[in-house]
Amino acid sequence: MSEEFQASKPIYIQIADRLINRIVRRELLPGDKLPSVRELALQSGVNPNTVQRTYSEMERMGIVETRRGQGTFVTEKDDILMGIKVRMKNDIIDAFVKNMMDLGLTKGEIIDGLNNFLVEDGGERNENRP
Repeated sequence: MSEEFQASKPIYIQIADRLINRIVRRELLPGDKLPSVRELALQSGVNPNTVQRTYSEMERMGIVETRRGQGTFVTEKDDILMGIKVRMKNDIIDAFVKNMMDLGLTKGEIIDGLNNFLVEDGGERNENRP
């Protein structure tokens, strides 16, 4: 079963983004073993070299650790994982605010709109929304 990839972004980065999202959502916990390079390549429908590049990039970022003969594991360093989550949150907020301001909304209108959304939605994610 291969995954869909965007042509505008390198595949190894898209795979890394997906794995990082799973780590941040705690679907993959600190110390968890990632699929082998071959296994993830088959699941994703990509060349094993692409997955190896993904793992190498994630290791460079400190998100995973490769243990010779054992595989690749999610780091157990909470400060690194929390830093990634904070950066992702800030990036999303930054993009959201820029988009709202591009629509001509004031800071007050953005805050009111967000508050209304959270009250109407009960603060829970509505699975029917994209």
